[in-house]
Amino acid sequence: MRRNLVIAAVITVSIALAIGCVEIDIVRAQNNTEVSPIYGVTIPDDYRGWELIAPALEGDPLNELRAVVGNTVAMDAYRNSTLPFPDGTVLVKLAWKRMQSAEFEPASVPGAATTVQVMVKDSKKYASSGGWGFGRFINGKPVDEAQHETCFACHEARAQGHDYVFTRYAP
Repeated sequence: MRRNLVIAAVITVSIALAIGCVEIDIVRAQNNTEVSPIYGVTIPDDYRGWELIAPALEGDPLNELRAVVGNTVAMDAYRNSTLPFPDGTVLVKLAWKRMQSAEFEPASVPGAATTVQVMVKDSKKYASSGGWGFGRFINGKPVDEAQHETCFACHEARAQGHDYVFTRYAP
């Protein structure tokens, strides 16, 4: 029962992020000069207005609530079951520490933000990493090169059969 309430809370948070969303096709932020090492990926402008692809709950040791949003290219690919994802696809994962709700004890709610992670599909530019560029940011700043070196290896090992993308669409 508690697990169902946690899942319901994750879905509620994710729906709240998606309400009133406007689809925007932005691959790179125009005003953001912070770029990830190796890939040169930035946090896209207005990504918080993109549609929700799916929520997720990450257990120990991270203990995070997550929501993945996508630009118009990504959403069209998900809705049409298009694989591989087309160039121009951008996915953004938002993550927060999971905490117990003060108002509704069985529920989990977002606590402190932990990371914003970005995947950009450009099959020519990122040919050596399955066509994807990666960015992981904490407080708007990219993490170090060593952490970025692990991005593709993890996706390659676990999500190769889905164009290196973990997230499945939750219609």
